[in-house]
Amino acid sequence: MSRASSDPAHELRPLRAGIRFAALALFFLLPVRGVLPASAASGAPVVARAGMVVSTHHAAAEAGARILREGGNAIDAAVATAFAVGVTQPFSAGVGGGFFALVRLEDGRFVALDARETAPESATPTMYTEPGVAKDASVRGPLAVAVPAFVPGMARLLEKYGTMSLAKVLAPAIDLAENGFVIGRYHARIAGFMRDRLPAERFPETWRIQFAPFSKTGMSGERLVQRDLARTLRELAARGESVFRDGSVARSIVREVRRRGGILDLEDLENQQPRWREPVTGSYRGFEVASFPPPSSGGAVLIETLHILEGFDLARLRPGGAPAVHLVAEAMKLAFADRAAWMGDPDFVEVPTAKLVSKAYAKAQRARIDPGKATRVTGPGRLPADAGTTHLSVTDAAGRAVALTMTINTPFGSGITVPGTGVVLNNEMDDFAIATGTPNSYGLIDTRGANLVAPRKRPLSSMTPTILDRDGRLFMVTGSPGGPRIISTTLLTVLNVVDWKMDPQAAVSAPRFHHQWEPDVLRVEPEFADEVIAALEARGHVVERSPRPWSAAEVIVIDP
Repeated sequence: MSRASSDPAHELRPLRAGIRFAALALFFLLPVRGVLPASAASGAPVVARAGMVVSTHHAAAEAGARILREGGNAIDAAVATAFAVGVTQPFSAGVGGGFFALVRLEDGRFVALDARETAPESATPTMYTEPGVAKDASVRGPLAVAVPAFVPGMARLLEKYGTMSLAKVLAPAIDLAENGFVIGRYHARIAGFMRDRLPAERFPETWRIQFAPFSKTGMSGERLVQRDLARTLRELAARGESVFRDGSVARSIVREVRRRGGILDLEDLENQQPRWREPVTGSYRGFEVASFPPPSSGGAVLIETLHILEGFDLARLRPGGAPAVHLVAEAMKLAFADRAAWMGDPDFVEVPTAKLVSKAYAKAQRARIDPGKATRVTGPGRLPADAGTTHLSVTDAAGRAVALTMTINTPFGSGITVPGTGVVLNNEMDDFAIATGTPNSYGLIDTRGANLVAPRKRPLSSMTPTILDRDGRLFMVTGSPGGPRIISTTLLTVLNVVDWKMDPQAAVSAPRFHHQWEPDVLRVEPEFADEVIAALEARGHVVERSPRPWSAAEVIVIDP
Protein backbone atom coordinates (compact mmCIF):
# COMPACT_ATOMS: atom_id res chain seq x y z
CA MET A 1 0.00 0.00 0.00
CA SER A 2 1.41 3.39 -0.92
CA ARG A 3 1.80 5.99 1.78
CA ALA A 4 1.29 9.73 1.75
CA SER A 5 3.77 12.26 2.97
CA SER A 6 2.69 15.04 5.31
CA ASP A 7 0.57 17.43 3.27
CA PRO A 8 -0.04 21.00 4.51
CA ALA A 9 -2.78 21.32 1.91
CA HIS A 10 -4.96 19.07 4.09
CA GLU A 11 -6.16 22.19 5.91
CA LEU A 12 -7.54 23.57 2.66
CA ARG A 13 -9.34 20.43 1.56
CA PRO A 14 -13.07 20.48 2.37
CA LEU A 15 -14.36 17.78 4.70
CA ARG A 16 -17.93 16.61 4.27
CA ALA A 17 -19.74 14.40 6.73
CA GLY A 18 -22.98 12.52 6.98
CA ILE A 19 -25.12 11.73 10.01
CA ARG A 20 -28.16 9.55 10.25
CA PHE A 21 -31.18 8.53 12.27
CA ALA A 22 -30.97 5.15 13.94
CA ALA A 23 -34.43 4.24 15.18
CA LEU A 24 -35.42 7.50 16.91
CA ALA A 25 -31.88 8.76 17.39
CA LEU A 26 -30.27 11.77 15.83
CA PHE A 27 -26.57 11.31 15.41
CA PHE A 28 -24.35 14.34 15.45
CA LEU A 29 -21.11 15.72 14.15
CA LEU A 30 -19.41 18.97 14.92
CA PRO A 31 -16.94 20.73 12.64
CA VAL A 32 -14.07 22.56 14.25
CA ARG A 33 -14.84 25.61 12.19
CA GLY A 34 -17.11 26.17 9.23
CA VAL A 35 -20.86 25.97 8.93
CA LEU A 36 -23.06 24.88 11.80
CA PRO A 37 -23.98 21.18 12.09
CA ALA A 38 -26.85 19.97 9.94
CA SER A 39 -29.44 17.56 11.25
CA ALA A 40 -29.87 14.19 9.63
CA ALA A 41 -33.39 15.16 8.65
CA SER A 42 -32.13 18.06 6.53
CA GLY A 43 -30.41 15.82 4.01
CA ALA A 44 -27.42 18.17 3.79
CA PRO A 45 -23.87 17.09 4.54
CA VAL A 46 -21.93 19.26 6.96
CA VAL A 47 -18.82 21.00 5.62
CA ALA A 48 -15.67 22.11 7.47
CA ARG A 49 -11.99 22.60 6.67
CA ALA A 50 -9.70 22.32 9.70
CA GLY A 51 -11.01 19.07 11.12
CA MET A 52 -14.17 17.28 12.09
CA VAL A 53 -15.62 15.08 14.81
CA VAL A 54 -18.48 12.69 14.11
CA SER A 55 -20.12 10.98 17.06
CA THR A 56 -23.36 9.40 18.18
CA HIS A 57 -24.07 12.23 20.65
CA HIS A 58 -23.79 16.00 20.11
CA ALA A 59 -22.21 16.61 23.53
CA ALA A 60 -19.55 13.99 22.83
CA ALA A 61 -18.84 15.55 19.43
CA GLU A 62 -18.49 18.93 21.13
CA ALA A 63 -16.00 17.39 23.59
CA GLY A 64 -13.77 16.28 20.72
CA ALA A 65 -14.18 19.53 18.77
CA ARG A 66 -13.23 21.48 21.89
CA ILE A 67 -9.98 19.50 22.11
CA LEU A 68 -9.20 20.24 18.44
CA ARG A 69 -9.91 23.95 18.96
CA GLU A 70 -7.53 23.94 21.93
CA GLY A 71 -4.70 22.59 19.79
CA GLY A 72 -5.07 18.85 20.19
CA ASN A 73 -4.71 16.45 17.29
CA ALA A 74 -7.17 13.84 16.00
CA ILE A 75 -5.99 11.26 18.53
CA ASP A 76 -6.49 13.64 21.48
CA ALA A 77 -9.95 14.50 20.16
CA ALA A 78 -10.89 10.86 19.61
CA VAL A 79 -9.97 9.92 23.19
CA ALA A 80 -11.94 12.88 24.58
CA THR A 81 -14.93 12.00 22.41
CA ALA A 82 -14.79 8.34 23.43
CA PHE A 83 -14.81 9.10 27.15
CA ALA A 84 -17.70 11.54 26.59
CA VAL A 85 -19.65 8.93 24.63
CA GLY A 86 -19.18 6.58 27.59
CA VAL A 87 -20.97 9.16 29.74
CA THR A 88 -23.72 10.17 27.32
CA GLN A 89 -24.44 6.65 26.08
CA PRO A 90 -23.90 4.45 29.15
CA PHE A 91 -26.06 1.76 27.58
CA SER A 92 -23.63 1.18 24.71
CA ALA A 93 -20.06 2.05 25.71
CA GLY A 94 -17.81 3.22 28.48
CA VAL A 95 -14.95 2.47 30.84
CA GLY A 96 -16.39 -0.97 31.63
CA GLY A 97 -15.96 -2.11 28.03
CA GLY A 98 -13.43 -1.97 25.21
CA PHE A 99 -12.74 -0.66 21.71
CA PHE A 100 -10.87 -0.97 18.44
CA ALA A 101 -9.11 2.09 17.00
CA LEU A 102 -7.75 2.46 13.48
CA VAL A 103 -5.45 5.47 13.17
CA ARG A 104 -4.07 7.18 10.10
CA LEU A 105 -0.92 9.08 11.00
CA GLU A 106 0.27 12.32 9.45
CA ASP A 107 2.73 10.45 7.20
CA GLY A 108 -0.03 8.20 5.83
CA ARG A 109 0.82 5.08 7.84
CA PHE A 110 -2.01 3.10 9.44
CA VAL A 111 -1.87 1.58 12.93
CA ALA A 112 -4.50 -0.44 14.79
CA LEU A 113 -4.97 -0.65 18.56
CA ASP A 114 -6.84 -3.68 19.89
CA ALA A 115 -8.37 -2.79 23.26
CA ARG A 116 -10.84 -5.66 23.15
CA GLU A 117 -11.95 -7.22 26.43
CA THR A 118 -10.52 -10.66 27.27
CA ALA A 119 -11.88 -13.74 29.00
CA PRO A 120 -10.84 -14.01 32.66
CA GLU A 121 -8.02 -16.38 33.57
CA SER A 122 -10.55 -18.76 35.17
CA ALA A 123 -12.78 -18.98 32.08
CA THR A 124 -13.31 -22.39 30.46
CA PRO A 125 -14.82 -23.54 27.13
CA THR A 126 -17.67 -25.31 28.96
CA MET A 127 -18.48 -22.63 31.54
CA TYR A 128 -21.89 -21.87 30.00
CA THR A 129 -22.94 -25.44 29.25
CA GLU A 130 -22.29 -26.98 32.65
CA PRO A 131 -25.29 -28.20 34.71
CA GLY A 132 -26.94 -25.50 36.78
CA VAL A 133 -25.62 -22.55 34.78
CA ALA A 134 -28.40 -20.14 33.80
CA LYS A 135 -29.27 -20.03 30.10
CA ASP A 136 -28.59 -16.29 29.97
CA ALA A 137 -25.33 -16.46 31.94
CA SER A 138 -23.26 -15.20 29.01
CA VAL A 139 -25.62 -12.25 28.50
CA ARG A 140 -26.60 -10.97 31.96
CA GLY A 141 -24.93 -11.10 35.33
CA PRO A 142 -21.41 -11.77 36.63
CA LEU A 143 -20.38 -14.60 34.30
CA ALA A 144 -21.06 -12.34 31.30
CA VAL A 145 -18.30 -9.90 32.29
CA ALA A 146 -15.05 -9.99 30.34
CA VAL A 147 -11.95 -8.12 31.51
CA PRO A 148 -12.44 -4.42 30.62
CA ALA A 149 -9.79 -2.88 28.35
CA PHE A 150 -11.18 0.59 27.64
CA VAL A 151 -9.04 2.58 30.08
CA PRO A 152 -5.65 0.93 29.41
CA GLY A 153 -6.41 1.15 25.69
CA MET A 154 -7.16 4.87 25.82
CA ALA A 155 -4.01 5.41 27.86
CA ARG A 156 -1.89 3.58 25.25
CA LEU A 157 -3.48 5.50 22.37
CA LEU A 158 -2.96 8.87 24.02
CA GLU A 159 0.61 8.31 25.21
CA LYS A 160 1.83 7.01 21.83
CA TYR A 161 0.13 9.37 19.38
CA GLY A 162 -1.61 12.10 21.38
CA THR A 163 -0.24 15.43 22.58
CA MET A 164 -2.39 16.13 25.65
CA SER A 165 -2.61 14.68 29.15
CA LEU A 166 -5.25 12.19 30.21
CA ALA A 167 -6.61 14.78 32.65
CA LYS A 168 -7.01 17.31 29.84
CA VAL A 169 -8.99 15.04 27.52
CA LEU A 170 -11.10 13.69 30.41
CA ALA A 171 -12.34 17.15 31.44
CA PRO A 172 -15.39 17.28 29.12
CA ALA A 173 -16.54 13.79 30.15
CA ILE A 174 -16.17 14.64 33.84
CA ASP A 175 -18.31 17.75 33.35
CA LEU A 176 -21.00 15.75 31.51
CA ALA A 177 -21.11 13.13 34.26
CA GLU A 178 -21.13 15.66 37.12
CA ASN A 179 -23.60 18.18 35.70
CA GLY A 180 -25.58 15.88 33.47
CA PHE A 181 -26.91 16.07 29.94
CA VAL A 182 -30.37 16.08 28.39
CA ILE A 183 -31.65 12.62 27.47
CA GLY A 184 -32.62 12.31 23.82
CA ARG A 185 -35.35 10.20 22.25
CA TYR A 186 -33.08 7.32 21.28
CA HIS A 187 -31.60 7.05 24.77
CA ALA A 188 -35.11 7.20 26.23
CA ARG A 189 -36.34 4.44 23.93
CA ILE A 190 -33.43 2.12 24.76
CA ALA A 191 -33.73 2.75 28.50
CA GLY A 192 -37.50 2.31 28.39
CA PHE A 193 -37.05 -1.03 26.66
CA MET A 194 -34.30 -2.28 28.97
CA ARG A 195 -35.87 -1.31 32.30
CA ASP A 196 -38.37 -4.15 31.77
CA ARG A 197 -35.49 -6.58 31.16
CA LEU A 198 -33.15 -5.55 33.97
CA PRO A 199 -35.17 -6.11 37.17
CA ALA A 200 -34.37 -3.75 40.04
CA GLU A 201 -33.88 -6.54 42.55
CA ARG A 202 -31.16 -8.11 40.39
CA PHE A 203 -29.51 -4.93 39.10
CA PRO A 204 -30.20 -2.32 41.81
CA GLU A 205 -27.35 0.08 41.02
CA THR A 206 -28.19 0.28 37.32
CA TRP A 207 -31.79 0.94 38.30
CA ARG A 208 -30.86 3.61 40.85
CA ILE A 209 -28.84 5.62 38.36
CA GLN A 210 -30.34 4.93 34.94
CA PHE A 211 -34.05 4.24 35.52
CA ALA A 212 -35.39 5.21 38.96
CA PRO A 213 -35.13 9.01 38.55
CA PHE A 214 -37.44 8.91 35.53
CA SER A 215 -40.82 7.59 34.48
CA LYS A 216 -40.79 4.95 31.78
CA THR A 217 -42.40 7.22 29.21
CA GLY A 218 -41.06 10.58 30.41
CA MET A 219 -37.28 10.27 30.09
CA SER A 220 -36.81 12.27 26.91
CA GLY A 221 -35.85 15.83 27.79
CA GLU A 222 -34.86 14.97 31.36
CA ARG A 223 -31.30 15.37 32.67
CA LEU A 224 -29.17 12.35 33.56
CA VAL A 225 -26.57 13.02 36.25
CA GLN A 226 -23.95 10.34 37.09
CA ARG A 227 -21.98 11.64 40.08
CA ASP A 228 -20.41 8.29 40.95
CA LEU A 229 -19.05 8.05 37.43
CA ALA A 230 -17.79 11.64 37.64
CA ARG A 231 -15.90 10.73 40.81
CA THR A 232 -14.38 7.70 39.07
CA LEU A 233 -13.28 9.78 36.09
CA ARG A 234 -11.76 12.45 38.37
CA GLU A 235 -9.76 9.76 40.14
CA LEU A 236 -8.64 8.42 36.77
CA ALA A 237 -7.55 11.91 35.73
CA ALA A 238 -5.60 12.39 38.97
CA ARG A 239 -4.02 8.95 39.37
CA GLY A 240 -3.93 7.48 35.89
CA GLU A 241 -4.91 4.06 34.58
CA SER A 242 -3.67 2.25 37.71
CA VAL A 243 -7.03 2.96 39.36
CA PHE A 244 -8.52 0.48 36.86
CA ARG A 245 -5.74 -2.07 37.35
CA ASP A 246 -5.04 -2.41 41.08
CA GLY A 247 -6.54 0.76 42.54
CA SER A 248 -9.85 1.50 44.22
CA VAL A 249 -12.01 1.20 41.10
CA ALA A 250 -10.41 -2.10 40.10
CA ARG A 251 -10.98 -3.51 43.57
CA SER A 252 -14.60 -2.37 43.55
CA ILE A 253 -15.17 -4.05 40.17
CA VAL A 254 -13.67 -7.34 41.33
CA ARG A 255 -15.50 -7.25 44.66
CA GLU A 256 -18.91 -6.76 42.98
CA VAL A 257 -18.39 -9.40 40.30
CA ARG A 258 -17.08 -11.98 42.81
CA ARG A 259 -19.89 -11.20 45.28
CA ARG A 260 -22.36 -12.08 42.56
CA GLY A 261 -20.65 -15.36 41.70
CA GLY A 262 -18.38 -14.25 38.86
CA ILE A 263 -14.80 -15.29 38.13
CA LEU A 264 -13.06 -11.96 37.48
CA ASP A 265 -10.09 -11.27 39.77
CA LEU A 266 -7.62 -8.45 40.32
CA GLU A 267 -4.86 -10.21 38.37
CA ASP A 268 -7.10 -10.15 35.30
CA LEU A 269 -7.27 -6.36 35.47
CA GLU A 270 -3.57 -5.99 36.30
CA ASN A 271 -2.57 -8.14 33.34
CA GLN A 272 -4.89 -6.61 30.73
CA GLN A 273 -2.69 -5.48 27.84
CA PRO A 274 -4.04 -3.82 24.68
CA ARG A 275 -2.29 -4.99 21.51
CA TRP A 276 -0.99 -3.04 18.51
CA ARG A 277 -1.89 -4.96 15.36
CA GLU A 278 -1.26 -4.67 11.64
CA PRO A 279 -4.38 -3.34 9.87
CA VAL A 280 -6.01 -5.51 7.22
CA THR A 281 -5.79 -3.78 3.84
CA GLY A 282 -7.12 -4.12 0.33
CA SER A 283 -8.11 -2.02 -2.66
CA TYR A 284 -11.43 -1.23 -4.29
CA ARG A 285 -11.81 0.59 -7.61
CA GLY A 286 -8.59 2.54 -7.09
CA PHE A 287 -9.15 3.31 -3.41
CA GLU A 288 -6.88 1.90 -0.71
CA VAL A 289 -8.95 0.39 2.10
CA ALA A 290 -7.63 -0.11 5.64
CA SER A 291 -9.72 -1.71 8.36
CA PHE A 292 -9.40 -3.65 11.59
CA PRO A 293 -7.87 -7.14 11.65
CA PRO A 294 -8.85 -10.14 13.81
CA PRO A 295 -10.00 -10.44 16.54
CA SER A 296 -12.39 -8.23 14.64
CA SER A 297 -14.04 -10.07 11.80
CA GLY A 298 -15.22 -6.75 10.40
CA GLY A 299 -12.21 -5.67 8.37
CA ALA A 300 -11.61 -9.02 6.69
CA VAL A 301 -15.31 -9.54 5.92
CA LEU A 302 -15.59 -5.99 4.57
CA ILE A 303 -12.55 -6.27 2.31
CA GLU A 304 -13.40 -9.78 1.11
CA THR A 305 -16.88 -8.54 0.19
CA LEU A 306 -15.50 -5.47 -1.61
CA HIS A 307 -13.05 -7.63 -3.56
CA ILE A 308 -15.87 -9.96 -4.61
CA LEU A 309 -18.05 -7.04 -5.72
CA GLU A 310 -15.23 -5.36 -7.64
CA GLY A 311 -15.91 -7.79 -10.48
CA PHE A 312 -19.45 -6.48 -10.95
CA ASP A 313 -20.30 -3.13 -12.54
CA LEU A 314 -22.45 -1.87 -9.68
CA ALA A 315 -22.45 1.71 -10.96
CA ARG A 316 -24.73 0.76 -13.85
CA LEU A 317 -27.29 -0.68 -11.42
CA ARG A 318 -29.75 1.44 -9.47
CA PRO A 319 -28.77 1.64 -5.79
CA GLY A 320 -31.45 -0.09 -3.74
CA GLY A 321 -32.82 -1.92 -6.76
CA ALA A 322 -33.25 -5.68 -6.69
CA PRO A 323 -30.31 -6.53 -9.03
CA ALA A 324 -27.84 -4.48 -6.96
CA VAL A 325 -29.18 -5.67 -3.61
CA HIS A 326 -29.06 -9.27 -4.81
CA LEU A 327 -25.39 -9.11 -5.81
CA VAL A 328 -24.31 -7.37 -2.61
CA ALA A 329 -26.33 -9.75 -0.42
CA GLU A 330 -24.83 -12.79 -2.16
CA ALA A 331 -21.33 -11.43 -1.55
CA MET A 332 -22.22 -10.77 2.10
CA LYS A 333 -23.35 -14.37 2.52
CA LEU A 334 -20.08 -15.76 1.21
CA ALA A 335 -17.94 -13.55 3.44
CA PHE A 336 -20.03 -14.21 6.56
CA ALA A 337 -19.75 -17.97 5.96
CA ASP A 338 -15.98 -17.50 6.04
CA ARG A 339 -16.35 -15.50 9.25
CA ALA A 340 -18.14 -18.39 10.91
CA ALA A 341 -15.52 -20.91 9.80
CA TRP A 342 -12.17 -19.21 10.12
CA MET A 343 -12.18 -16.20 12.42
CA GLY A 344 -11.19 -15.84 16.06
CA ASP A 345 -8.45 -14.35 18.23
CA PRO A 346 -5.22 -14.68 16.18
CA ASP A 347 -3.25 -15.09 19.43
CA PHE A 348 -5.04 -18.42 19.92
CA VAL A 349 -6.05 -19.71 16.48
CA GLU A 350 -4.61 -19.40 13.02
CA VAL A 351 -6.74 -16.97 11.02
CA PRO A 352 -6.02 -17.04 7.25
CA THR A 353 -6.65 -13.31 6.84
CA ALA A 354 -4.30 -12.77 3.90
CA LYS A 355 -5.95 -15.57 1.94
CA LEU A 356 -9.47 -14.40 2.75
CA VAL A 357 -8.79 -10.88 1.45
CA SER A 358 -6.76 -11.92 -1.60
CA LYS A 359 -8.01 -10.96 -5.07
CA ALA A 360 -7.53 -14.58 -6.23
CA TYR A 361 -9.88 -15.86 -3.53
CA ALA A 362 -12.39 -13.11 -4.32
CA LYS A 363 -12.43 -14.24 -7.94
CA ALA A 364 -13.22 -17.81 -6.88
CA GLN A 365 -15.93 -16.61 -4.50
CA ARG A 366 -17.42 -14.37 -7.19
CA ALA A 367 -17.86 -17.40 -9.43
CA ARG A 368 -20.24 -18.87 -6.83
CA ILE A 369 -22.72 -16.00 -7.36
CA ASP A 370 -25.60 -16.41 -9.79
CA PRO A 371 -26.81 -12.92 -10.84
CA GLY A 372 -30.29 -14.29 -11.40
CA LYS A 373 -31.02 -16.22 -8.22
CA ALA A 374 -30.06 -16.67 -4.60
CA THR A 375 -27.53 -19.43 -3.98
CA ARG A 376 -27.67 -21.66 -0.94
CA VAL A 377 -24.25 -21.28 0.71
CA THR A 378 -23.52 -24.40 2.74
CA GLY A 379 -20.12 -23.39 4.08
CA PRO A 380 -16.95 -21.40 3.52
CA GLY A 381 -15.10 -21.18 0.25
CA ARG A 382 -12.05 -23.25 -0.62
CA LEU A 383 -9.04 -21.23 0.46
CA PRO A 384 -6.06 -20.94 -1.90
CA ALA A 385 -2.97 -23.00 -1.19
CA ASP A 386 -0.18 -21.62 0.97
CA ALA A 387 1.41 -19.80 -1.98
CA GLY A 388 -0.25 -17.26 -1.17
CA THR A 389 -20.56 -1.98 18.70
CA THR A 390 -20.92 2.99 18.98
CA HIS A 391 -18.50 4.57 16.59
CA LEU A 392 -16.71 7.89 16.16
CA SER A 393 -14.69 9.37 13.31
CA VAL A 394 -12.22 12.23 13.69
CA THR A 395 -9.92 14.11 11.31
CA ASP A 396 -7.54 17.00 11.80
CA ALA A 397 -5.87 19.54 9.53
CA ALA A 398 -2.64 17.54 9.24
CA GLY A 399 -4.29 14.52 7.62
CA ARG A 400 -4.48 12.39 10.75
CA ALA A 401 -7.66 10.40 11.20
CA VAL A 402 -9.16 8.07 13.79
CA ALA A 403 -11.94 5.56 13.25
CA LEU A 404 -12.85 4.17 16.67
CA THR A 405 -15.60 1.70 17.52
CA MET A 406 -16.32 0.90 21.16
CA THR A 407 -18.83 -1.21 23.02
CA ILE A 408 -20.06 -2.94 26.15
CA ASN A 409 -21.93 -5.31 23.78
CA THR A 410 -25.73 -5.42 24.24
CA PRO A 411 -27.60 -2.50 25.90
CA PHE A 412 -26.28 -1.91 29.43
CA GLY A 413 -23.91 -4.85 28.98
CA SER A 414 -24.06 -7.37 31.82
CA GLY A 415 -26.61 -5.17 33.59
CA ILE A 416 -24.18 -4.66 36.47
CA THR A 417 -23.23 -1.17 37.61
CA VAL A 418 -20.44 -1.33 40.20
CA PRO A 419 -21.61 0.39 43.42
CA GLY A 420 -19.85 3.64 44.17
CA THR A 421 -18.19 3.90 40.75
CA GLY A 422 -20.95 4.36 38.15
CA VAL A 423 -19.12 1.83 35.95
CA VAL A 424 -21.43 -0.28 33.76
CA LEU A 425 -19.74 -3.62 33.08
CA ASN A 426 -19.74 -5.27 29.68
CA ASN A 427 -21.18 -8.64 28.64
CA GLU A 428 -18.57 -9.37 25.98
CA MET A 429 -18.36 -13.03 27.01
CA ASP A 430 -21.47 -13.50 24.86
CA ASP A 431 -19.37 -12.67 21.81
CA PHE A 432 -17.63 -16.00 22.27
CA ALA A 433 -19.28 -19.11 20.89
CA ILE A 434 -20.84 -21.01 23.79
CA ALA A 435 -20.57 -24.14 21.66
CA THR A 436 -19.88 -24.87 18.01
CA GLY A 437 -23.00 -24.12 15.96
CA THR A 438 -24.80 -22.33 18.81
CA PRO A 439 -25.86 -18.75 17.93
CA ASN A 440 -25.06 -15.83 20.22
CA SER A 441 -27.32 -12.83 20.90
CA TYR A 442 -26.84 -11.63 17.32
CA GLY A 443 -27.51 -15.02 15.71
CA LEU A 444 -23.84 -15.45 14.77
CA ILE A 445 -22.35 -18.94 14.88
CA ASP A 446 -18.91 -20.56 14.98
CA THR A 447 -18.75 -23.63 12.74
CA ARG A 448 -15.22 -24.83 13.58
CA GLY A 449 -14.49 -23.78 17.15
CA ALA A 450 -12.20 -20.83 16.39
CA ASN A 451 -14.21 -18.57 18.73
CA LEU A 452 -14.71 -20.85 21.74
CA VAL A 453 -13.96 -19.50 25.23
CA ALA A 454 -10.39 -19.74 26.55
CA PRO A 455 -8.52 -17.89 29.33
CA ARG A 456 -7.18 -14.46 28.24
CA LYS A 457 -8.70 -14.93 24.77
CA ARG A 458 -10.44 -12.07 22.98
CA PRO A 459 -13.93 -12.82 21.63
CA LEU A 460 -14.56 -12.32 17.93
CA SER A 461 -16.05 -8.94 17.09
CA SER A 462 -17.84 -7.31 14.16
CA MET A 463 -16.51 -3.79 14.81
CA THR A 464 -15.23 -2.33 11.53
CA PRO A 465 -13.44 1.02 11.89
CA THR A 466 -12.36 1.83 8.33
CA ILE A 467 -10.31 4.46 6.48
CA LEU A 468 -9.97 4.92 2.71
CA ASP A 469 -7.14 6.69 0.91
CA ARG A 470 -7.10 7.82 -2.72
CA ASP A 471 -3.75 8.40 -4.43
CA GLY A 472 -2.04 8.38 -1.05
CA ARG A 473 -4.29 11.04 0.45
CA LEU A 474 -6.97 10.66 3.09
CA PHE A 475 -10.40 10.25 1.48
CA MET A 476 -12.90 8.71 3.90
CA VAL A 477 -13.25 7.79 7.59
CA THR A 478 -16.20 5.62 8.56
CA GLY A 479 -17.63 2.96 10.85
CA SER A 480 -20.80 2.00 12.64
CA PRO A 481 -22.32 0.47 15.77
CA GLY A 482 -24.81 -2.38 15.58
CA GLY A 483 -23.51 -5.95 16.04
CA PRO A 484 -22.97 -7.85 12.77
CA ARG A 485 -24.85 -5.08 10.95
CA ILE A 486 -21.77 -2.95 11.59
CA ILE A 487 -20.13 -4.76 8.70
CA SER A 488 -23.00 -4.38 6.25
CA THR A 489 -23.56 -0.74 7.23
CA THR A 490 -19.89 0.09 6.67
CA LEU A 491 -19.89 -1.84 3.39
CA LEU A 492 -22.98 -0.04 2.08
CA THR A 493 -21.57 3.36 3.08
CA VAL A 494 -18.43 2.63 1.03
CA LEU A 495 -20.45 1.36 -1.95
CA ASN A 496 -22.80 4.35 -1.84
CA VAL A 497 -19.90 6.82 -1.95
CA VAL A 498 -17.52 4.99 -4.30
CA ASP A 499 -19.86 3.23 -6.75
CA TRP A 500 -22.98 5.35 -6.65
CA LYS A 501 -21.27 8.73 -6.06
CA MET A 502 -23.54 9.74 -3.18
CA ASP A 503 -22.55 12.57 -0.88
CA PRO A 504 -21.89 11.39 2.69
CA GLN A 505 -25.33 12.40 3.96
CA ALA A 506 -27.11 10.51 1.19
CA ALA A 507 -24.77 7.55 1.69
CA VAL A 508 -25.72 7.07 5.33
CA SER A 509 -29.40 7.96 4.83
CA ALA A 510 -30.00 5.35 2.11
CA PRO A 511 -32.04 2.29 3.17
CA ARG A 512 -29.89 -0.61 4.33
CA PHE A 513 -29.96 -4.37 4.07
CA HIS A 514 -28.06 -7.17 5.75
CA HIS A 515 -27.29 -10.85 5.20
CA GLN A 516 -25.03 -12.79 7.58
CA TRP A 517 -25.28 -16.25 5.96
CA GLU A 518 -26.98 -17.87 8.96
CA PRO A 519 -29.85 -17.47 9.42
CA ASP A 520 -30.44 -17.49 5.66
CA VAL A 521 -32.57 -14.33 5.72
CA LEU A 522 -32.10 -11.04 3.86
CA ARG A 523 -33.11 -8.29 6.28
CA VAL A 524 -34.09 -4.89 4.88
CA GLU A 525 -35.05 -1.56 6.42
CA PRO A 526 -38.70 -0.43 6.27
CA GLU A 527 -38.13 2.05 3.41
CA PHE A 528 -37.59 -0.78 0.93
CA ALA A 529 -40.30 -0.69 -1.75
CA ASP A 530 -42.72 -3.61 -2.00
CA GLU A 531 -41.77 -4.19 -5.64
CA VAL A 532 -38.07 -4.50 -4.74
CA ILE A 533 -38.86 -7.02 -2.02
CA ALA A 534 -41.05 -8.98 -4.43
CA ALA A 535 -38.24 -9.03 -7.02
CA LEU A 536 -35.77 -10.28 -4.42
CA GLU A 537 -38.18 -13.00 -3.31
CA ALA A 538 -38.57 -14.01 -6.95
CA ARG A 539 -34.79 -14.54 -7.00
CA GLY A 540 -35.14 -16.94 -4.08
CA HIS A 541 -34.34 -14.69 -1.13
CA VAL A 542 -36.22 -14.96 2.15
CA VAL A 543 -36.77 -11.27 2.92
CA GLU A 544 -37.57 -9.88 6.35
CA ARG A 545 -38.55 -6.22 6.60
CA SER A 546 -37.48 -4.54 9.83
CA PRO A 547 -40.17 -2.51 11.66
CA ARG A 548 -37.69 0.37 12.09
CA PRO A 549 -34.35 1.56 10.71
CA TRP A 550 -31.30 0.05 12.35
CA SER A 551 -27.78 0.98 13.27
CA ALA A 552 -26.04 4.25 12.57
CA ALA A 553 -23.14 5.40 10.47
CA GLU A 554 -20.56 8.09 11.05
CA VAL A 555 -18.65 9.09 7.93
CA ILE A 556 -16.29 11.89 6.92
CA VAL A 557 -15.33 12.38 3.25
CA ILE A 558 -12.43 14.63 2.29
CA ASP A 559 -12.91 16.34 -1.06
CA PRO A 560 -10.01 16.41 -3.55
